[in-house]
Amino acid sequence: QVQLQESGPGLVEPSQALSLTCTVSGGSITANYYAWSWIRQPPGKGLEWMGVIGYDGSTYYNPSLKRRSSISRDTSKNQFSLQLSSVTPEDTAVYYCARGKSDFDSWGQGTQVTVSS
Repeated sequence: QVQLQESGPGLVEPSQALSLTCTVSGGSITANYYAWSWIRQPPGKGLEWMGVIGYDGSTYYNPSLKRRSSISRDTSKNQFSLQLSSVTPEDTAVYYCARGKSDFDSWGQGTQVTVSS
């Protein structure tokens, strides 16, 4: 059974970059046809899909975040990462990694990121 675990700083200053990593166990991020997403939920709001990296390394982003987002991977560590640049307090949210592109069958527990000075 695949398991995902997010890691990264809980506090980021405005205008800085947010960097999160998702470590996957129980399955390879390069396994055929799987995709791996980042999703966030701001306080009091719904889930927002941010972007995805495919088994082949291809990436797709939410158009509203594309300019500031970058998803990469380290296949040797079975990890994929999110970088979000120029953060503002509106980027405060619980950030999740998950397996899938639109339907998600496995989720990490989520990590709180607060943007504040």
